[in-house]
Amino acid sequence: MSVSRAEETTMNLVVIAGELSSEPRTKELPSGTQLTNWEVTTSSRAGKLTVPVVWFDPPRSAASFGAGDPVAVLGAVRRRFFKTSGRTVSVTEVVGERVARLSSARALERLRAAAFERLDSGVAAAPRS
Repeated sequence: MSVSRAEETTMNLVVIAGELSSEPRTKELPSGTQLTNWEVTTSSRAGKLTVPVVWFDPPRSAASFGAGDPVAVLGAVRRRFFKTSGRTVSVTEVVGERVARLSSARALERLRAAAFERLDSGVAAAPRS
């Protein structure tokens, strides 16, 4: 099977640095997978942007994160569709693979290394569904 040039260069990789603007909410999915979600707010000259982030099967340390914590997130963007009240709606969110406190130089270095490894290899993790 041959791979087109466009497929070779396609990548879904995002790094967000900001502040958790909501407390983490964790629930267990019917499959048994743990899902933690929260919002990360970033600031720029254009103003503040809030990005929803989901993290599948996060490590236990994720429970120590709270609103107001400065974090960096490595992941991929996905758009999912679902039905509610008889209507189909969508949400765009970041599926986090790694989350690091901005105050932890060691955790940030691991996140940075993982991001550069993906960029160097040209391969980004596909968002989980």
